[in-house]
Amino acid sequence: MNPRQSQIARALALAVLAGGVSACGGMQARESVQFVDEPVAQLYNRGAEYLDRGRWAEALATFEEVERQHPYSSWARRAMLMEAYASYQARQYDDAVEDAQRFIALHPGNDSAPYAYYLIAMCHFERILDVGRDQATTERALAALNDVVRRYPESAYARDARLKIDMVYDQLAGKEMTIGRFYLTRDQHLAAINRFRNVVENENFQRTSHVPEALHRLVESYLSVGMVEEAQRMAAILGHNFPGGEWYQRSYVLMTDAGVAPVAEEEARRRGWLGRTFGTVF
Repeated sequence: MNPRQSQIARALALAVLAGGVSACGGMQARESVQFVDEPVAQLYNRGAEYLDRGRWAEALATFEEVERQHPYSSWARRAMLMEAYASYQARQYDDAVEDAQRFIALHPGNDSAPYAYYLIAMCHFERILDVGRDQATTERALAALNDVVRRYPESAYARDARLKIDMVYDQLAGKEMTIGRFYLTRDQHLAAINRFRNVVENENFQRTSHVPEALHRLVESYLSVGMVEEAQRMAAILGHNFPGGEWYQRSYVLMTDAGVAPVAEEEARRRGWLGRTFGTVF
């Protein structure tokens, strides 16, 4: 029996005991425990009560029983989505995604379909790992959040999804920064430059919190390989967009120590360094 089956078996046994039906030996396997047939509203409301009390496993088992006892009712359709929600609350994210996808496949035009898409996105979003690890989950979260925005752009779910998309892009930009810093520690400056430029030039990353550091790291990397004018260019863009910030101060000190004069904003404009090269942020 897999972990989910064990969890559901426990939930079913608890539900039976709560209803006053005794089970020999206490907790039994799922196949040996049965719900008593009862009116659908009563059964569904019991599942809702379990949700209110945070008893996710019991709620899941009860909503599954709604589907089993009353498969063609509107209550069964609602119960299907509540199964997804109960699994999500229990952090059984794969099960929640599966139930939500099943709901969408069977009821694509239902009024609750936007929530099903949003729930799938949340299951991926809440599993995003730290920036030092593989970002496959982050990519899935981004795709699912964009799906919500694309399908239901005027919904409250889309508004929240847009906020989370910004957070996901910050996560992905952070991953690029982590890799770039790693290359710097290995004196692999050209590889580092590629990563930092991606943070600066990718329009999806340009509003993330990582841009000022990325510009500073480009100054550092270009100075290391003798590309002085490129270092001046990055420093000018950094000073124009983030004047007085920590990263500009660091770049200023770095260039001064290297004997490289900062370029005034007027000169940077004359050279076209503050134009449209890096998109709307700059």
